Amino acid sequence: MVCLEFYVRYNQAMAIKNILFDLDDTLVIEGAAADAAFLATCEHAREKYGINPKALHQAVLYHAGELWRASASITYCRAIGISSWEGLWARFLGNDPNLKKLRTWAPIYRRDTWFRALADHGVSDGSCAEQLSITFMSERRARHILFPEVKENLTHLREIYQLALVTNGAPDLQREKIQGAKLAQYFKHILISGEVGIGKPDTQIFKLALEAIAASPSETVMVGDSLSRDILGAQKAGLKGIWLNRSGSKPTDEVTSDVQITSLSEMHELLLALTHTERI
Repeated sequence: MVCLEFYVRYNQAMAIKNILFDLDDTLVIEGAAADAAFLATCEHAREKYGINPKALHQAVLYHAGELWRASASITYCRAIGISSWEGLWARFLGNDPNLKKLRTWAPIYRRDTWFRALADHGVSDGSCAEQLSITFMSERRARHILFPEVKENLTHLREIYQLALVTNGAPDLQREKIQGAKLAQYFKHILISGEVGIGKPDTQIFKLALEAIAASPSETVMVGDSLSRDILGAQKAGLKGIWLNRSGSKPTDEVTSDVQITSLSEMHELLLALTHTERI
C-alpha cells in the first residue's frame, strides 16, 4: 500500500502532470540480465577448462571493477553513470572525446578483464579471454527484458501524463536497451547522460528533461530505483521522488524519498489519490 504520509505532506501541492522514469532496474532488468549473461559466458570456460562458472563470474566482476577504477576515464564514467560491467559490452559510439577515448580502450579492457579472471583459475590463454569477451557482448545483447508490469502500466500512464525517460549511461548502450525492450513509444522525450554530458544526480539533467517536455518541477515526479541518483537528484531539482524499491531495501539516512512503492502497478492509484487530495 502507498504510504498515506505522502498525501498529507503534499496536500497543498499542484496536481501531477508529468512523470520522469529511470531506465535500468526501474523499467528494464539490468543487474539480473548482466549476471545471466556472465554465467552463460562462463559456461564456455567450464567446458574448456573445468572452471566453476560462478567463481569465474566473481573473478570477472572483481577485475572489471579494478581496471575500471584505474582507468583514465573513471571521472567521466562516474559522472555519466557507466558501470564497469556495462563497459564490458558498450561500443561507446559518439563524437564526444571521452567516448572516443573509451572506444579505443574498451577492447583492451575487455580482454584484460577476462584474461585476469582466467589467470585466477590457473589458465593463461589470451585467445580464450578474447573469445569470452566477445561472447559476453553477444550474451548481454540477447537480454533486453522488461519487468512484467512495465508495458501495461506505461500504457495506462501515458494516456493521462506526459512521460519522459532520464537515464545514465553510454548513449549507444542505453539506446540499444530502449530499442531492444521496445520502450521508445511510451515517452515524449528520452534523455541520456552520455548524450548531454551530465548524469544523475546532477540537477541540470533533470532541468533539461523538464525543458524538453515544457514541464514545471512542482507538477512532475521522478520514479527510480536509486535513492542517491534518482531521488536525491530529483528532489534537489524541485521534483518529488518516488522510490521504486522492488527488493525491499532499507532506506538510507542520507536520502528520504517522498514516497516508496514496490511495483509500478501502484503508480496509477498513487497519482490519482494525490490529485484527488490536492483538489479537495
